[in-house]
Amino acid sequence: MESGQLVSRAPAPGYGKSLDMEDSPLHPQSATRTSGKMDKPLISHHLVDSDGSLAEAPSEVPKVGILGSGDFARSLATRLVGSGFSVVVGSRNPKRMAGLFPSAARVTLQEEAVGSPEVIFVAMFRQHYSTLCGLSDQLAGKILVDVSNPTEREHLQHHQSNAEYLASLFPTCAVVKAFNVISAWTLQSGPRDGNRQVPICSDQPEAKRTVLEMVRAMGFTPVDMGSLASAREVEAMPLRLFPGWKVPALLALGLFIFFYAYNFVRDVLEPYVQEGKNKFYKLPVFVVNTTLPCVAYVLLSLVYLPGVLAAALQLRRGTKYQRFPDWLDHWLQHRKQIGLLSFFCAALHALYSLCLPLRRSHRYDLVNLAVKQVLTNKSHLWNEEEVWRMEIYLSLGVLALGMLSLLAVTSLPSIANSLNWREFSFVQSTLGFVALVLSTLHTLTYGWTRAFEESRYKFFLPPTFTLTLLVPCVIILAKGLFLLPCISRRLTKIRRGWEKDGFVRFTLPVDHALAQKTSHV
Repeated sequence: MESGQLVSRAPAPGYGKSLDMEDSPLHPQSATRTSGKMDKPLISHHLVDSDGSLAEAPSEVPKVGILGSGDFARSLATRLVGSGFSVVVGSRNPKRMAGLFPSAARVTLQEEAVGSPEVIFVAMFRQHYSTLCGLSDQLAGKILVDVSNPTEREHLQHHQSNAEYLASLFPTCAVVKAFNVISAWTLQSGPRDGNRQVPICSDQPEAKRTVLEMVRAMGFTPVDMGSLASAREVEAMPLRLFPGWKVPALLALGLFIFFYAYNFVRDVLEPYVQEGKNKFYKLPVFVVNTTLPCVAYVLLSLVYLPGVLAAALQLRRGTKYQRFPDWLDHWLQHRKQIGLLSFFCAALHALYSLCLPLRRSHRYDLVNLAVKQVLTNKSHLWNEEEVWRMEIYLSLGVLALGMLSLLAVTSLPSIANSLNWREFSFVQSTLGFVALVLSTLHTLTYGWTRAFEESRYKFFLPPTFTLTLLVPCVIILAKGLFLLPCISRRLTKIRRGWEKDGFVRFTLPVDHALAQKTSHV
């Protein structure tokens, strides 16, 4: 699930870094390096000791305790055993729960489970933490790893995070927050089927170091989130439901509703009111298919409009060292999501278009056309202009969809991380603009001369495609103006650090074309 990654391509120093630590007593020899590949999922209730990707366990196996016997505790025990750790599980009813855990894990009472392990995972809900207070003396000096997550209501209700609350109950223990963003399924099947990153925070550096080494030994990637004060932020991560997609999704939904209503009035309501024809059967497929390309086209133009506005603002200010307005800054940050939604709508439009000839109404129209042709004694129907228009229209649409597919694929973190900045910029900026131009030509070919025909203005409303052309044409025109030498040179100077009315004189290199290609500040 690459979209859930917690670290950007260029994380800030000291925050969100992947940690690479050397071996320690809790690092089970070479199993640390080889088990990270997770070649086979550990989904059995028994220890999988035949996995060739796991090295032979050392003579003194690190011992880890788990307090709790729920689904997450069982998955955690399975992964720990498969990673070379000796696991002891503390349960209130060990006899009933023993059969649910790997055979190599020892299930016993909680009092016995906390005796020897130095690292103990607390896999229980917040309201049950107080039941462990009787074990305070036995837990003194040990590392407690809190893996719990609050509900949305609990997160808003409590000012303290679960980890901070656990630390207040056991002040003599070192509390570490970890593994709360990893699902039970990911623990069992390995990080290939889920997010590899595990945020870790604690007030005790040594305890944090010990846990991060365990994370690496289990095949995951630790991410240092700082002190235990960050635990509230870490616990909020699983509660977020596509936080970066809310505004783009609402924008796409709003555009869809607008264009759907507009097409409904023109293609369904107008024939019913003016001519008494029942065209309501067009609502499920035809009207939706007419709406989707409008939404995709406008969304694609909205991906590149903020870049044009940002460039115009920099030209007006004569500097790049002033912050953009908040609305423009947020718009720039949501371009990826808007672009992916544009690709989604375009792909749906292509599928709906393939379904159009399969409709029963389309077959009836073909039969009626054939009968009409026979009655009028016409043996050959051929319109050269319409034939060429449709051929060009379909070809441009396929090319535009292909370009959008390339943009969507390269936006994936796994693909984007394999590209250098110039390659990524070329695909997303240059090829993206080509996709916008192809989409514009596709729309113009579809419209052809319809914008100038009076019969196309139903209820005095212009054809839908004319509404969608406004923003893309403005963007294409602005991009063309930015290519003019007088504007291009000034914009390049600004992006390389030049400021209007500044005290430092700035001279561009002689090879202006090279400067443009290498300047992406």
